[in-house]
Amino acid sequence: MTKIIEYIQNSEKPLFSFEIIPPLKGQSIQSLFNSIEPLMEFKPKFIDVTYHREEYVYRNRGEGLLEKHVTRKRPGTVGICAAIMHRFQVDAVPHLICGGFSKEETENALIDLNFLGIDNVLVLRGDAIKSEGRFTPDPNGHQYASELLEQVVNMNKGVYIDDEIKNPFPSNFCIGVAGYPEKHFEAPNFTTDLNYLKMKVEMGAEYIVTQMFFDNQKYFDFVKQCRKEGINVPIIPGLKPLTSKKQLTVLPSIFHIDLPQELVDEVSKCQNNEQVRQVGIEWGIKQSKELIKFGVPVLHYYSMSKSKAVKEIASALF
Repeated sequence: MTKIIEYIQNSEKPLFSFEIIPPLKGQSIQSLFNSIEPLMEFKPKFIDVTYHREEYVYRNRGEGLLEKHVTRKRPGTVGICAAIMHRFQVDAVPHLICGGFSKEETENALIDLNFLGIDNVLVLRGDAIKSEGRFTPDPNGHQYASELLEQVVNMNKGVYIDDEIKNPFPSNFCIGVAGYPEKHFEAPNFTTDLNYLKMKVEMGAEYIVTQMFFDNQKYFDFVKQCRKEGINVPIIPGLKPLTSKKQLTVLPSIFHIDLPQELVDEVSKCQNNEQVRQVGIEWGIKQSKELIKFGVPVLHYYSMSKSKAVKEIASALF
């Protein structure tokens, strides 16, 4: 298959891609295929597949006692990537996260990906467990995305955790990392955040995918500042169409982003979520056209495995 960076280098116009989430444990993959199928007419070069860490569930044991149970509600990222590539003949990009995984578990996942010919990965720290306020790494895992990035880069050099392996075979991963046009919420300031991003690029990250944003000027300023700091890899904008009124508060709370007042005003006028969805589609088309004019390498949509709104936006562009 082809590396993301090669797709970008070999295209004279912006590419189309999107991100999906694995189905909940016990659900069929067919529903996921059904959400991907309508978007294939726009010829996506790659599809991102999120990874999900464990969550804690407390079960009542009676007599006022609770038992802590660890569960992973959305397993199967590696298998889903293989299934997508087999069914649709398109590259799948699995997310790799620090939280909930030891270094050895990460290495085993990378080995499986390498065996399957999945040579693109997006390296992320990942979120904290929902019941905890702060991110806590696995005792034998990575605390920062840069540490996880280093492990992938080392495997590309044939360096494994087990240094007694003889004649280790080097992997060949194209590595992406996340960027935050509005600053990562844990970074003390924008300059520090940018310095960490530059460090990851210098370590071997080949492209950047941004957190979602709704104000293109924030992306334009982010790219300008990155270039000023010597970060010259492709910067892919991440986009999400609004589909419900509650997202006016949910998205800023979860993703620590600002919504333009113009968009907030339009959504506030809506009488129902169908009207909100239409506003979100129109805003997404407007955003996308401006970004195409700016010369972005890819338009990457956070579909949340729901294709209807993304399909309408893509229909106006591709």
